[in-house]
Amino acid sequence: MAKFVVVGFPGSDAVWLADIDNGTVTPINPAPSPQLDVVNQIRAAGGTVTKDVNLAIAVDSADSAFSGLFDV
Repeated sequence: MAKFVVVGFPGSDAVWLADIDNGTVTPINPAPSPQLDVVNQIRAAGGTVTKDVNLAIAVDSADSAFSGLFDV
């Protein structure tokens, strides 16, 4: 089963599609579907949307992630 994750960060309108199996990240702006546009509006209003992901942590650098240095 292929694994893809749609990601957006606070303070940015950008939305990204990460293809985990291929190790690629691609911008998907503007929203390609009405459903993704609705989700983008929710996060623009300060909401957080998660589905089928049980771990997601934004870090300042790859070094932080590899060393386990992040706030929980």
